[in-house]
Amino acid sequence: MKNLLKSYEPGDFFDEAFDADKNPRAHYRQLCARLARLKMDTFEERRRQADQVFLNQGITFTVYGDSEQTERIFPFDLIPRIIPNSEWQQVEKGLRQRVQALNLFLGDLYGKQQIFADKIIPRHLIESSDLFQADMVGFRPPRGIFTHISGIDLIRDGEGVYRVLEDNLRTPSGVSYVLENRIVMKQVFPNLFSKMRVRPVDQYPTQLLENLRYLAPQGREDPRVVLLTPGVYNSAYFEHSFLALQMGIELVEGQDLVVEDDRVYMKTTEGLQVVDVIYRRVDDAFLDPEIFRKDSVLGVPGLVRAYRAGNVSLCNAIGNGIADDKAVYAYVPDMIRYYLNEEAILPNVPTYLCDQEKDCAYVLEHLPDLVVKAVNESGGYGMLIGPAATKADLAAFRDKIRAKPRNYIAQPVMALSRHPTIVRGDECQLLLEGRHIDLRPYILYGKDITVSLGGLTRVALTKGSLVVNSSQGGGSKDTWVLYGEE
Repeated sequence: MKNLLKSYEPGDFFDEAFDADKNPRAHYRQLCARLARLKMDTFEERRRQADQVFLNQGITFTVYGDSEQTERIFPFDLIPRIIPNSEWQQVEKGLRQRVQALNLFLGDLYGKQQIFADKIIPRHLIESSDLFQADMVGFRPPRGIFTHISGIDLIRDGEGVYRVLEDNLRTPSGVSYVLENRIVMKQVFPNLFSKMRVRPVDQYPTQLLENLRYLAPQGREDPRVVLLTPGVYNSAYFEHSFLALQMGIELVEGQDLVVEDDRVYMKTTEGLQVVDVIYRRVDDAFLDPEIFRKDSVLGVPGLVRAYRAGNVSLCNAIGNGIADDKAVYAYVPDMIRYYLNEEAILPNVPTYLCDQEKDCAYVLEHLPDLVVKAVNESGGYGMLIGPAATKADLAAFRDKIRAKPRNYIAQPVMALSRHPTIVRGDECQLLLEGRHIDLRPYILYGKDITVSLGGLTRVALTKGSLVVNSSQGGGSKDTWVLYGEE
């Protein structure tokens, strides 16, 4: 490994591990010293060991873009991402602030809608979104919490500044990989954790279960919590089963639940048993065929009635998707200012709204230099990266934007930070090269707002790619938050 470290080139991007002079940053020195002493044969054996653990554990995801919906092992890189304590404290503070403001926004939006009256955000922007659930206006969820689980995607720009790329407040996925990545790394590099004072991540399932039980209808002792999954063909089914097992709760599908007298029951061999809290991994549209999509077989008929009656709690709340809308994202700094009277600690990426005439004209004129995103898409789909696009792609997106400007936003191409990553060369030899990364911390909202220590670092394994999503060929790294400075 010593030769690989010597040959590593940080490049022109902000490099997480090395400075411009190719010296390891302070919080990476101990790791680099350990890797330099490791023989390549030993490292390769540990790579194989890690892959075998993922295979044995069934740690997979489904690629829906594949004609056969291939189930694949989530690629994992053994070079961890390290975040020093002082840096993490600022990130954590910013995440708490953002989730608090988003929760207040959703409470206002489905309540008095004062934000419209004060002209902070245009009413038409909200009401024109398919993700706004107008039928839920006037309903207040248990404890007034909408954002029980949030996954906030962060990047670092060319100056090393953390920025929010997007918010995920519906059914954010990926936390199981955070927990499994740590298990694998402890097996592969057991001594490094104690020496480098890496903070643990395994408290997440316990905290999540505590928060879910906190949501139970008033007066329920020992509430029953279940995890509602769309089933084995869902891309995140591994995570659903993993979290249910870790929390010691039942994993159920829609057909396992029934609503009677506005109460939700689980079918068991001993008869019907009351369900108090549902951690649902089913999107709004499929949740209840009485209210949403009539053809859904994934949800539970009558579930919304039971929810409105206060007889069952849902995590996350119905209607959160409006805060995931990439056009609404542009207004989050304004929300923070409006609801908290504070400036955003974590800035947004500059964003152009195509439904605003001036912004749209700029986007159409500068399309080859911008990243264009469909406001309701995720996973790297519905996106155009201007500098890498063909003339035909650019022409197609111009037509899409002109036809439905509300459906698109645009952003400058961000110089995402890079991280040393082990890749295969043309002759299958191991190389250490920089690859672009992002970070998805998970924020839980219960009695308090708690932030996962680090989160999921996703890495674009394709050279030069800025798309880190697993569905687009991305992988992951373990994320180490340190207890203190070295």
